[in-house]
Amino acid sequence: MDALIALHKPRMGRTAAPASAARATDGTGPSACPAQRITPEQLVPAGSRVVVVAPHPDDEVLALGGTLARLARRGHAITVCAVTDGEGSHPQSAHWTPDALRHTRPHETEEALARLGIRAETIRLGLPDGGVPAHEKTLALRLPLRPDDTVFVPWRFDGHPDHEACARATLAACRTVGARCIEFPVWALVPDHAAHGRLRHRRLLRIVVPPDLLAAKAHATQAFASQVTADGATPPVLMPPALQAWSGREEWAMA
Repeated sequence: MDALIALHKPRMGRTAAPASAARATDGTGPSACPAQRITPEQLVPAGSRVVVVAPHPDDEVLALGGTLARLARRGHAITVCAVTDGEGSHPQSAHWTPDALRHTRPHETEEALARLGIRAETIRLGLPDGGVPAHEKTLALRLPLRPDDTVFVPWRFDGHPDHEACARATLAACRTVGARCIEFPVWALVPDHAAHGRLRHRRLLRIVVPPDLLAAKAHATQAFASQVTADGATPPVLMPPALQAWSGREEWAMA
């Protein structure tokens, strides 16, 4: 999924969440966060273009694919700003070289979006995978935003430097043009990731994914073959606990 996963390994032995905390209904979502149920139609005004700022080619589908598909069905234009090409996901691989990943991963995203029924405009910004923080100001200037856009970006405390830099840049760009910005957790949703504890007591928005789109999202996830398939003796970049955290019938945004 990104160049720095090895630096952000899941941690074990977390303190148990309070029994009174709100819980996702299927057991895959945040377990210690107050959550308000909301529909995509309530989240995004009619006629608003939906812009997703994706640090790596899969973040938008894994964490928000069902929501984006529902918005596309409602007639919203979808624009994906692909910040990096995800070329750093396999730093030690002889097969998945940076050039191979730079070529393959955008095509995987295109296929995943198609499996969700999303015809998106994709803008590739070509910033270095793992190096977005050094280009944060440039990113804020390059995002092609309009005042009536609804912009989605990973949470500013998501536990990955690229995600967090994208959030800061996007928030700054939205303030400049007057667009609405909605943050969503990605790695913070994974129970054993170091960032998961940061969700504790944060207010979240809970978006239910209907069964047909849940199946489409599962099919779309498999389009990311470079990330979900082992590289010889090396395990996949995206391991089962992470995929399970993103596969539930609820998706999440920050309130």
